[in-house]
Amino acid sequence: MPDRPANVDIDYIAPRHLAGGGDPAWITVPLHRACGWSYGHDPLMPRVLLSSPDQKALLRLEPDPDGRWWTLQHAPAPDRPAWFASFDARTPVEMIAAFTDVLTDPTADQGDNWDPQEPLLTAGWSPAYRHHRLASPDGTVRVEADEATGAWWVDTTLRDFRALLWQAHFSEHTPPHLITAFTAALTDPRPVPRTAGPSSLPTRSPDLITLSHREVPATQVAGALEERVRSLAARRTGPPATSTHPPQRPQAERHRLR
Repeated sequence: MPDRPANVDIDYIAPRHLAGGGDPAWITVPLHRACGWSYGHDPLMPRVLLSSPDQKALLRLEPDPDGRWWTLQHAPAPDRPAWFASFDARTPVEMIAAFTDVLTDPTADQGDNWDPQEPLLTAGWSPAYRHHRLASPDGTVRVEADEATGAWWVDTTLRDFRALLWQAHFSEHTPPHLITAFTAALTDPRPVPRTAGPSSLPTRSPDLITLSHREVPATQVAGALEERVRSLAARRTGPPATSTHPPQRPQAERHRLR
């Protein structure tokens, strides 16, 4: 009898900000293959460096238990000084991808008229402590803007904000349409898939998350990334990168096949 197709154990978790980091390939592979970002790495170091085609943006993924895993640095432009964004290890890749997807979208509205708080207010977030700080309905996330500098922070924790699960930081001069893309992804109610199992989640409290388990064909999991690459590549006038060697996947989740 022919072998049965392998299945992958998938857990679908909501809210997504408590789902853990996910697979870095969700970000790095489309940037390379669909958006033309070039990569280079030291084979002896667990890191990925991706640079934009115009060499103005550099994304660094460097696993560090005591620091930020993801950092995107952007060079100054005629109308904007240099800026950066950084994300901790447990920042869900879907939210970082929302940021990089808009960054690489040639049709995106790049005006300064965007308000990153708007998606939060629409989703029912409420003011917390002082002006320019909003808290999620479940009390586990707060988003704060520095009125003096224009920098933004997104802090996620389980209790009283004494120990952060993850933090995203957008420096002064970060384009507001990119921060808005992140806050919109933060409020997206759809669950996100994870393959590492419940033990990898920052919490399994049924008071904070909902989790559903399914087995799906491994080809379906791979197909989701390929569809994402095709969708992003379609935004460009030129063909996607032809390299068949995507960036390495440090700390990527391992599929449990059956």
